[in-house]
Amino acid sequence: MENLLSVVEDKMKKTLSVLQNDLGNIRAGRANPALLEKIQVDYYGTPTPIQQMAAVSVAEARILVIQPWDKSSMGAIEKAIQKSDLGINPTNDGNVIRIAFPQPTEERRKELCKQVKATAEDAKIAIRAIRRDANEKAKAQKKASEISEDDLKVLEKDIQALTDDNIKEVDKIAAAKEKEILEI
Repeated sequence: MENLLSVVEDKMKKTLSVLQNDLGNIRAGRANPALLEKIQVDYYGTPTPIQQMAAVSVAEARILVIQPWDKSSMGAIEKAIQKSDLGINPTNDGNVIRIAFPQPTEERRKELCKQVKATAEDAKIAIRAIRRDANEKAKAQKKASEISEDDLKVLEKDIQALTDDNIKEVDKIAAAKEKEILEI
């Protein structure tokens, strides 16, 4: 019984962590090195993440600076950023690559908020699916006479409490991201 609850709790925590990662990749107008995590650079025929090829830092609120360890890779890094879905043109001065993030328009902010809501809803759906699976396992344990009817009721109540807490956390994380987007 306790084992099932800990498995449910772990799965829900992983869902929250995925949500935070996904929301971190939504460009809110501020320079954030996490925006480059999914970009792969063709480095001598091998797709390589930018973070493994260069030092990435935030120079100002809206400027990311990429300083490659191998200067010959600058062109490849620049091309990878241009091909990505960031929609931003990097500038290369021969030593570092700078990426300036423009102030998003009101329309773009609303779009980003919709994206945040959709991502949060996906996380809620995942949490509810975890709850459904856990309840099915608990009922199977009851059917196999591994737990009593009272234990089943307690387990279902605990699973629902975990679900409610995690859905509140999803709402809190999404609200913080929306606030960040709207305050730019």
